[in-house]
Amino acid sequence: MSIFIDRDTRLLVQGITGRDGSFHARQMLEYGTTIVAGVTPGKGGQRFAGAVPIFNAVDTAVRETGATASVIYVPAAFAASAICEAADAGLALIVCITEGVPLLDMTKVMPYVREQGARLVGPNCPGLIAPGRCKVGIIPGTICTPGPIGVVSRSGTLTYEIIHQLSTNGYGQSACVGIGGDPIIGTNFIDCLTAFEADPETRAVVMIGEIGGADEQRAADFVTRKMKKPVVGFIAGQTAPPGRRMGHAGAIISGAGATAADKMQAFERAGISVMKRPADVVPLLKSRI
Repeated sequence: MSIFIDRDTRLLVQGITGRDGSFHARQMLEYGTTIVAGVTPGKGGQRFAGAVPIFNAVDTAVRETGATASVIYVPAAFAASAICEAADAGLALIVCITEGVPLLDMTKVMPYVREQGARLVGPNCPGLIAPGRCKVGIIPGTICTPGPIGVVSRSGTLTYEIIHQLSTNGYGQSACVGIGGDPIIGTNFIDCLTAFEADPETRAVVMIGEIGGADEQRAADFVTRKMKKPVVGFIAGQTAPPGRRMGHAGAIISGAGATAADKMQAFERAGISVMKRPADVVPLLKSRI
């Protein structure tokens, strides 16, 4: 068992013929993900990698292939429309990798996605992977190994570093989810923590936050009230100056509670073991499980 994706996931790739979409579609196919369709307007009837049918529209692709999830690799100007098209087609899971989606677009997209009953992961995220089962997005499959540790992160690069630390020290992962670092995202820490707590194959969770906003504090409160499984945490941006955006659009200290120190204190109060550096993840896990 994993969270959100598994071997039964039937994936559709929006933007499959573009530079990023085609590269990562091949990576996902090689990993063993079942890609049943691609969508690029104007290229319907063609095939990708000799096997994956390409359609002009998502609803047609879903109707003809039985796709259950979509991953989006389209330019930022068209990402909101792509998300809505996937939700319109009845897909349960939509993963948007695209960076730079306008904030105003997301204020309109999120209510619509919720109305359709879909789950959006992202935008501006690396996607998710169930090691040995399914890969949706850009997380490198080569660094992942199956096991009992759940990983959820706002930071793409730190996700890879933590996974590498875990795998090289014998701690495989049940699932790894990059939720994205934009101010408005579809799936948050609490969504993932809830799923990991309910997953019988997950024994512990690693949560990677960063400066900006208050999502980490809300997650810490959830851990206090709802979680029995141990959680290990890290906050990126510990030396960031106030008022300067650090990497992600949401990673900016712009008010009370947004600093790394504030978030680390919230973690500690919640009983979350706090890493000072990513290399601390293994010793902290050893002390908790």
